[in-house]
Amino acid sequence: MAATVGGIVALGKFDALHIGHRELAIQASRVGAPFLLSFVGMAEVLGWEPRAPIVAKCDRKRVLSSWAPLCGNVTPLEFPIEFSSVRHLTPRQFVEKLYKELGVRGVVAGENYRFGYKAAGDSSELVRLCEEFGMGAYIIKPVMDNNQDSRNTASSNSKERGQVSSTRVRHALSIGDMKYVSELLGRQHRLILTAQDQEAFTSSKHKVSAPKSCLLNLPPKEGLYENCSLLIDDKNPVSCRVVIDTTHIHLEFDEVGPYKHLTSQGPWQLGVEFGV
Repeated sequence: MAATVGGIVALGKFDALHIGHRELAIQASRVGAPFLLSFVGMAEVLGWEPRAPIVAKCDRKRVLSSWAPLCGNVTPLEFPIEFSSVRHLTPRQFVEKLYKELGVRGVVAGENYRFGYKAAGDSSELVRLCEEFGMGAYIIKPVMDNNQDSRNTASSNSKERGQVSSTRVRHALSIGDMKYVSELLGRQHRLILTAQDQEAFTSSKHKVSAPKSCLLNLPPKEGLYENCSLLIDDKNPVSCRVVIDTTHIHLEFDEVGPYKHLTSQGPWQLGVEFGV
């Protein structure tokens, strides 16, 4: 029996887990147990170029947990589906799968949501099909981006109507505007670095450096970032500056840095949060 039985699934592409995605989860939680339906292997099936995720896979549960206070003190859960198993489904077949195989009680989607093979279905068809199968359908307006300077960030995208999107988050990271990134995400961007042994990190009293190959998600553009924090194994934040160059990320500390925490046996996972 699927974990989603009796639950409410939010539909979308949840790469960034931004404030628009959060709003879908909030709406789902108002009706039942909230799930995010995420597709696995979409890039491979469609032949897209591999790219770093905005949120590290190992950090997604933390982000979703932070939404719990807005979701009736319930943490939304992700339910992964292999994209290859739904790619060729018609809109009707997709909704039928949600009903018969996943046992969901309802769905939440944005006004611009498209689904089914070649995106043949829209939100109005989703409502009609859900009614036919006796499921609730809740369509919400997109969360708009209030940053006036961002109106041309994705002008080449025909779906772009000024709403908060993962595309806008990637653009904001590419220009190093961490205040804008935080507004879109509803939280500070956290970069995750991991290493199996200490040799990957170069440490001194006031600095820790690591090659970009240690990164598990998308960093901002090269440059200097003030007001950041380093977390080792998600604990004990230490204030730092971050310098990103072509090959490495460098964390600089005014006081004695966290070198002592890196002398114990690995593997290590470092989190770097970017202040504004």
